[in-house]
Formats: sequence, C-alpha cells, structure tokens
Amino acid sequence: MHELGVVFHVIKMVEEVAADNNLTEVESVTLEIGEVSGIIEEYLQKCWNWAVVKKSDILRNSKLIVEEIPAVTFCEECAQTYETVKYGKICPYCESQKTYLQQGNEFSIKEISAC
Repeated sequence: MHELGVVFHVIKMVEEVAADNNLTEVESVTLEIGEVSGIIEEYLQKCWNWAVVKKSDILRNSKLIVEEIPAVTFCEECAQTYETVKYGKICPYCESQKTYLQQGNEFSIKEISAC
C-alpha cells in the first residue's frame, strides 16, 4: 500500500505551503490523480483520514477531494486518441502498437483550501 507514503508526501507539501502563507487550518486538499497512476482512491482516503488526525494539526479537520484524470493513449500511426483502459496498447482504429500514454498517469495537488 504505497498510498500511505503518498499521503505523507502530500501532508508535507501542504504544510509547507500553509507555513509560507501563514495558514492555521486547511479545509480541503484537492488532488488530481491519473486513472492509470496505480493509486487506489479508497486506500488513499483511508490513509488520509488516519494520517491527518495523527500527524498534522493544521490538516486535522481537512477533507481530501480526488479528481480523476482519464487515461488517454495517442496512436502515432493514425494520430487518433482513445481510452487507454478500454483498449490498452493496441489502437482500436488502425490496430497499430505504435502508441503512447498521453495522459492519465499524473498525480498533483490541484488546490488547497483554507478556512
């Protein structure tokens, strides 16, 4: 379960931003997570709920909001994009394997909302 490590990293980053901006409490943190990033939202939420209570005064009552970025693959042969999870590596339009993931593996802090 690497989600706990992810949560600790996010907490550290948010605490640094909060300190830089003289915040005393954070209401919510919004993350953008790619569909094929390997992060399981249910585990992430459980880790968040445990960690903010145990490890961070400024985040103790904060909510974690997750926005999923859909995975999209680009085909170099026909220049089409398609749903990665549905079709995998082989292009559904021309059956080429000359494809690459265009989006869907991201992980970023999108927004920090203060009280």
